[in-house]
Amino acid sequence: MEPVRWGIVGYGWVARDYMAPGIREAGHRLVAVCDPGEGARRAAEAEGARAYPDLAGLIADPAVEAVYVATPNHLHREAVAALAAAGKAVLCEKPMAASLADAEAMTAAVEAHGIFYGTAFDQRHHPAHRLIREAIRSGQLGTVTALRIVYACWLHREWAPQAGHDNWRIDPARAGGGALIDLAPHGLDLVDFLLDESIREIAALTQARAQDYSVDDGALLIGRTGSGVLASLHVAYNCPDALPRRRLEVVGTRGQLVAENTMGQVAGGRLTFIDGASGAAEDVAFDREASPFTEQVRAFGSALRRPAERAAYAAARDLHTMRLVVGAYASDRGGGGTLST
Repeated sequence: MEPVRWGIVGYGWVARDYMAPGIREAGHRLVAVCDPGEGARRAAEAEGARAYPDLAGLIADPAVEAVYVATPNHLHREAVAALAAAGKAVLCEKPMAASLADAEAMTAAVEAHGIFYGTAFDQRHHPAHRLIREAIRSGQLGTVTALRIVYACWLHREWAPQAGHDNWRIDPARAGGGALIDLAPHGLDLVDFLLDESIREIAALTQARAQDYSVDDGALLIGRTGSGVLASLHVAYNCPDALPRRRLEVVGTRGQLVAENTMGQVAGGRLTFIDGASGAAEDVAFDREASPFTEQVRAFGSALRRPAERAAYAAARDLHTMRLVVGAYASDRGGGGTLST
């Protein structure tokens, strides 16, 4: 396959530490970066990419065919709309946007211009999660009854992975919320991926318990799919990193699969199958070297070259996930009542 020529909008720590290496490891090329920060542009140039201070420069670069958008959430709409109008393929970081209105506008732009679009739900590409999906489809777990996710970290007010940057993730105007809007989209989308169906009813309780900022630092979400599978998610910015904080469990009438330390940007973790009849537990082998970011780049690039594979991507599905996030926040403000979407 001919290497995909990538551009990146917003060259922060996720783009530098995960996406740029993922592009290289997938055998693709990073040809251009757009970022208003001089330091970010110098870092991009050190990687051999052309660096532009504004989006117009990147859009005008004829070598760029696919673009990864990794700006703060409130800037996603402007970038995606401009890239869609220019006919570029787009992989946009989650959540889709800081607000539902922006996400709806992005979906309309993608559909109006007919571009290839995906939201960067890299957890779909972790080898352990792919095996869980295959086990569910094959009937190994029997009838799935519940899915439970813990995805937590410690995010203090002053956290900034690069000198001179502030922590925009705790600014409600730029992020759209706190731990819930940042971390829960991965879990909500993973439910859809693993079960081949999405959550249809959702409710949440949030907290601002341990961190000194104005957005939620933790949340519990409960949901139910159309067929009746129950899902629970605990997401948090207030869990010390030394504690167990990343776990995925899928429970069925014949057994249970437990994935530990697979949620996140890095490779590895552990997957265990527990037999429903005997209680015996056995480790499940998977590729512990494959980065979900690299696998995401490979999958998106392959679909860019082979349009038949694009059915795995859907802006409308990702918009539904955004609506679930908004519905979760609304249920908390309304006293915990369930919202159907």
